[in-house]
Amino acid sequence: MFRISKEFHFSASHQLAHLAPDHQCARLHGHNYIVVVELVAAELSADGFVRDYHDLKPLKAYIDDRFDHRHLTDVLDGHSTAERLALHFYEWCRARWPETAAVKVSETPKTWAEYRP
Repeated sequence: MFRISKEFHFSASHQLAHLAPDHQCARLHGHNYIVVVELVAAELSADGFVRDYHDLKPLKAYIDDRFDHRHLTDVLDGHSTAERLALHFYEWCRARWPETAAVKVSETPKTWAEYRP
């Protein structure tokens, strides 16, 4: 199995107001997010790719237009957690690229959430 991945970055704020008032994530705050999309294929294309990285350019545009420097609580349905972001980006990517296998989202250098069916 061949695997490729590509990393994307954006900055955004969010607030998990449903948490206890003394929880740090209940306060308005922001992160410098990293999104990694992973694609897999059993065989390579005639050009030798799982998927040409250039084909992933629409994801950058989508992230830049809808997520970068936005308040995620207003952008996503439900709680704006890294886990929900991973699922959202997985579904968006899978609808365009059937080779999509997983999406990981980082809020901080030490934390990652991943959606992999």
